Amino acid sequence: MMEYCLRPRRSMLYVPGCNTHYLERARTLAADSVILDLGDPILIDAKIQSRENVVAAVKKGGYGKREVVVRVNDLDSIWGADDIKAVANIGADAILFPNIESREDVLRAQQALDDAGGSHMPIMVMIESPIAVLNAKEIASASDRIICIVMATSDLISQLHAHVTHERSAILTSLSLVILAARAYGRCVIDGITSDFKNMHSFEYACRLGRDMGLDGKSLVHPAQIAYCNDAYTPKATEVAHAREIIKALKEANASGQGTVVVNDKLVEHHHIKAAQRLIQLHESIAELEEEFI
Repeated sequence: MMEYCLRPRRSMLYVPGCNTHYLERARTLAADSVILDLGDPILIDAKIQSRENVVAAVKKGGYGKREVVVRVNDLDSIWGADDIKAVANIGADAILFPNIESREDVLRAQQALDDAGGSHMPIMVMIESPIAVLNAKEIASASDRIICIVMATSDLISQLHAHVTHERSAILTSLSLVILAARAYGRCVIDGITSDFKNMHSFEYACRLGRDMGLDGKSLVHPAQIAYCNDAYTPKATEVAHAREIIKALKEANASGQGTVVVNDKLVEHHHIKAAQRLIQLHESIAELEEEFI
């Protein structure tokens, strides 16, 4: 089983392909990933121009160490196939496919990308419907090319006939099911957007709730939200110090013939070491990425 990519994805900013100013500005923002968007938010009359803008932006480069992802239109739309052909070989880090609901959808998207010459490209998939949540296991296991699952929580809430609340109670079960599937098959998993980008209280709560549930980061729609995502999903200095302490303590305990050790009044076992190593690796990756944001 391929372990999911550990590169930081604390903040994944959607950038509309129709707006060249936003495409340019994204090169200066402290988002870990930028999703250059050709999908549903783009007006029909601007679809082709958006595609041309995104192709030019990716080829121009300048996004530094940020992950550059292109979200294409649905395969069943009149733009989907042409989107894939246009972006398969322009130098993006991954292609994001929307409205994935089954294993067959994943394989069909992957085949379309391969046919366009993108067999080398990692893929990301969006889960945005009740059936997709229920099929999260088969989606996550469909291909080792999947490096990330992105939740579309706004779409999901609408299809659930639910209400947006501060506590996010309507989607906690859905988030948990997708997190379970992602972890079972070694995929990164990202929270959906918060469309009310002026309510920073709820946004910060959503970031910290998602972090505590096990998500890797959050997608967002406004640059003002980036700092909250990055802060919530960045390991704190005390956490990093503790991780190093338990690795050292258990190593010493094992050397003396003990299988466990107590650190700060808590029992430490082997599975804690793997989690600690992951946290330290993430901390180091974030530090490297943020060097160019300073």
